[in-house]
Amino acid sequence: MSVFRSAKHIYAQVIDDSSGRTLACASTLSKEVEGSSNDEGGKVAAARKVGELIARICKDRDIRRVVFDRNGYLYHGRVRALAEAAREAGLDF
Repeated sequence: MSVFRSAKHIYAQVIDDSSGRTLACASTLSKEVEGSSNDEGGKVAAARKVGELIARICKDRDIRRVVFDRNGYLYHGRVRALAEAAREAGLDF
């Protein structure tokens, strides 16, 4: 699972390294998450929702185990919130 964060949004995608295909993706721009950053707790809460969403998508596609790639970002704030929410939702890494 690769994570990218910008000033406003956070993105997560699960990539199959051998074939180079994206298997699942979610971001704060996803319809399920969109608008939550202003309503309920800011960007960290939105990152938690992205973590829960990516875990749910992976479960639906029978993906249970991933490798977490934080792309050089510190494991803090939004990146940590996304990772912890994905773990709590059942994704193993």
